[in-house]
Amino acid sequence: MKTPLFNAHVALGGKIVPFAGYELPVQYKHGALKEYTAVREGAAGIFDITHMGQVRVEGVGALDFLQYVTTNDVSKLVDGQVQYSALLNEQGTFIDDITTYRISDQAYYLCINAANRHKDVAHLQKEAANFDVTVTDESDDTTLLALQGAKAQAALQTITDMDLESIGYYKFARGKIGKAGGIISRTGYTGEDGFEIYMPNAIAVSVWDALLEQGAVPIGLAARDMLRTEMGYALYGHEISDAVTPVEAKLMWITKLDKGNFIGQAAVEARKAEGAKKRLIALKLIERGIPREHYKVFVNGIESGEVTSGMHSPMAGGVALAYVMPEHAIEGDVSIEIRGKQVAAERTSLPFVRSNVKK
Repeated sequence: MKTPLFNAHVALGGKIVPFAGYELPVQYKHGALKEYTAVREGAAGIFDITHMGQVRVEGVGALDFLQYVTTNDVSKLVDGQVQYSALLNEQGTFIDDITTYRISDQAYYLCINAANRHKDVAHLQKEAANFDVTVTDESDDTTLLALQGAKAQAALQTITDMDLESIGYYKFARGKIGKAGGIISRTGYTGEDGFEIYMPNAIAVSVWDALLEQGAVPIGLAARDMLRTEMGYALYGHEISDAVTPVEAKLMWITKLDKGNFIGQAAVEARKAEGAKKRLIALKLIERGIPREHYKVFVNGIESGEVTSGMHSPMAGGVALAYVMPEHAIEGDVSIEIRGKQVAAERTSLPFVRSNVKK
């Protein structure tokens, strides 16, 4: 599939690759490093993330439904607030991680991962049969852009009548964007201040062009993943999957066991009681090297797990997220096998570089 901005990406020299069923730019002609730098060092980057799914949930049973199908406590949301959450199966492992937008007490908006869109929608619609609620997949009619970096607010303010300064972190507003209505939220996947912009496909190109005119730099998938990894943000198929629960993934903070019954709750409670089978940790190389996904991790010379996401950070050097045996999460000498060589690493806290989100 192609997003409404496909021709714009090609015109800008985007190197197109298949991703989650879409044809998207992995980088543009100046390369991923310059794109990364534009976001991290004071400019603003614009990302086409239309491949993400958008689902509307409406009806008098909307809150009860979302309380049942998601892990976080939706009752804590107020109108205009966003919440990070997850969908679990009965085994307590991840169907997906999502964001929940509360429009009103009977209307919510979910943003779901691209690769999981059809699976998620089928799951939600199946469960909705037991509630007074409708679940509508609006993905094909919606363009989603992320505008991230220090100059994001100034650039975006030129094309909307919404007061962006008044939109707090993980909050959103609805209003005019360009020539149509849409949603703007102060959210993102980069660790920088910025926004995610939901709009009808018809205005996608005009909004994209207007933001480029304001100095926004187009950013591809490669730089987006660099920015994401530096923050230690989870990515489905890497840090989270149908093989791990929130206990292993360090996501119990979005899993409210005391809110009432939800799908996967009993399994998560059991896993928490018996202890995690593996633990997610953050690693930084002491020696030179670039850790990559699936590279083996050793602790005290024993193979303990593998890298889930890894890269050379321009600011922090070789960094990785990895699952290891629970007994190795805190103590022991760590190394990552890179091209047959054991490269020394150390445990560290997240994020790997300073976050500049505006809270």
